[in-house]
Amino acid sequence: MDGHVLDRSDGRDDGEDWTENFTELPGGAGISIILESTGEAGVGPRLHRHPYAETFIIRRGSALFTIGADQVEGRAGQVLVVPAGTPHTFRTGPGGYEAVHIHASATFETEWLE
Repeated sequence: MDGHVLDRSDGRDDGEDWTENFTELPGGAGISIILESTGEAGVGPRLHRHPYAETFIIRRGSALFTIGADQVEGRAGQVLVVPAGTPHTFRTGPGGYEAVHIHASATFETEWLE
């Protein structure tokens, strides 16, 4: 096979209750990703920023994002893009949250602001 398959590190074969970070992806992808799925409300990272853009593809549920000075409710079916250098955070909504977070870098570079 010419492609690459990455499995969950915990061995489960579903997409539920899952947070996984993938950096330096094989095949020269040039990005890193976070896969996140939770049924829990009110969770999310501390305020931070990256020297590259981060794209959120929301698959299920919602989250309240703070992006710079703005607050945006991101919901299933939406794509949010946070520009490079912009402080951001989010808190998952009452129905949980499932998303793919794409970092425009092969490795994570995060400056924590809180």
